[in-house]
Parts: sequence; C-alpha cells; structure tokens
Amino acid sequence: MKKIIISFSLLIGTVLITVAQTVNKVTRPPVMDVHIHVGPVRSGMASMCPHFLSNMPGADPMDKTPFSFSVSDCLDPWPAAQSDEEMKTEIVKRIKDLNMTMIAFGDAGVMRSWMKEVPEGRIIPGIGYRNLTVEQFRDSLESGFYKVFAETGMNTPDEYLEVAEELNIPVGIHSGTGGNGSANISNPNYRASSMDPYKLEDILARHPKLKVWAMHAGYPLAEHMIALMGAHAYVYVDISGLIWSYPLDEVHYYIQKLVQAGFGKRIMYGTDLFYYPRMIEGSMSIIEHAQYLSAEQKRDILFNNAARFFRLDESQFDWPE
Repeated sequence: MKKIIISFSLLIGTVLITVAQTVNKVTRPPVMDVHIHVGPVRSGMASMCPHFLSNMPGADPMDKTPFSFSVSDCLDPWPAAQSDEEMKTEIVKRIKDLNMTMIAFGDAGVMRSWMKEVPEGRIIPGIGYRNLTVEQFRDSLESGFYKVFAETGMNTPDEYLEVAEELNIPVGIHSGTGGNGSANISNPNYRASSMDPYKLEDILARHPKLKVWAMHAGYPLAEHMIALMGAHAYVYVDISGLIWSYPLDEVHYYIQKLVQAGFGKRIMYGTDLFYYPRMIEGSMSIIEHAQYLSAEQKRDILFNNAARFFRLDESQFDWPE
C-alpha cells in the first residue's frame, strides 16, 4: 500500500507540473503600449463608448447645461474601474494574458503597486516635471527608477528638456487635438494651434539630440506630422487617444495616411489609458484587423517600433515557441 501511495503522489506531481507549464506557455507575441496614465481611481465614474466622438454636435455658450468629453449610451460601453484594486487587477491581467509591456506615467505609488504584481520590466516608469525643480527632476531621473519623460507639452521649459537630452531619456510630447470642447470644459487656456506638430521644430532645433515621440500623432494634422517626420528622422509617433475616441473610419484613414507616407516603422501603439481597462484590447483590435496593414506592419506598430525607439533588448521578452 505504501508503494501505491508514493507512486500516486509522483503521478499527481507530474500532472501538476504539466498543467503549470501549459498555463505559463506564451501564445501571443509581445505588445507594447507606450501611453498609460496612472493615478488613483475615482469611484462612480460612468462607462464610456468607444469612438464616442463620431457625433460632435455644437453647443450654445448661453446654455449652462454641462456637456462631457464622452458618452455612455451605446450597445457595449466600456466600464470604468471603480477602485484602485480593481484597476490594478485589470491591468495585471492584461499584462500577463496579452504579453504586454507598458510605458506608464503618473502617480508613483500606484505605479509601484502595479509593478509588484508583474514580471520585472513589464511596466516602464515615466515622470513629468510639474511641481519639481530642475534639480529634483534630475535627481529623479538619475535614480534609475524613471526611464521616460512623459506626458509633457510643447511649452515645457528648456532646462527640463536639457536634462532629458543629457541623460538620453526619451520624451513624449503631446501633439494634436485635446478632445471635443477642451477649451470649454477643462482648460480655458487650451489653444488648438499650440498643439500643431510644427511647434516641435523649435524644440528639436534647440535640442538636436533629444529623442522625441509625438503623442497622438499630431491628429488631425497629418500633413504637418508627415512633413515634420520627413525633416526629423528621429521623431516617432504614438496613435493613442485618437485610436478609440474618433470615428473608426477616420482612425483608419489617419493611420493609413502615415503608413502610405512611408512612416510605418515609426508608428507606435498606445492607448492613452486612464480608467477604462477594455480600452486596451479595443485599441489593439483596430490594428490587428486593419486590412491595409501587412502582418509585418501590424507587428511593427504593436511592438517592434517601440522596442527600437526605447532601445529595448527584444531577447528579454517572451515569445511564442
């Protein structure tokens, strides 16, 4: 009887090992989201419809009824996370299930709590400059924790850009639209003209070794973005924000225009994620099902271009066998 028990235990051990190996087997190639906002979750947030800017009616300045960036009245809205723990759970699940790496910036405490739950290197921390002196900003970057300077604006003081340039830190700069009614709802000082990709030229002239990517790909100013990228060979773009908010046909038109202009190797996938976890797979599916993109171009946008831009060792990522 003793031999039977021992043999059975060994058999069970073998089965468990086999199951574990099956569960941990990588089935998807890596994906990198280069635009993740991190911060405390506000409970009570409503769901949001993808491509909610498909209908942007005008408003009356005399009408005091508040209007919103987004809408939730659609067939399958994306629910908002309702707590920090729920948001962390959803992010960790996607990093593991979708074989993702994320460039994240925002609240350092929240970011560190996420990082504890995923393999090392799957969350690459970024930093802003608000409320930091130049000396504090430099110390933060030299600490080694932060690898990226983002999301910053066209009006970023030169002394902060000089630090990033000196330390060879990639910089993500907001370009293009800020959403429907930005100047009316959230930022009365917002000016659409200030986000023109051409505004990057003076920054690049003053900081010729700065490694820059234009967040939101300068949408909707495709011609300006194409001209800028043609003149400045180091500039990449991400397609965050626009990919899930504007009309789907418009999204495809804009991405295809950049690819047709020859910049398929400098477009990076990003979401501009804040509180809606399903934004990740919703945005990924747009690239994965784009008929105008070859399989190679899809992989470039979803991973290869970002790995090149951020100087990452592709051998350190998990790949399907």
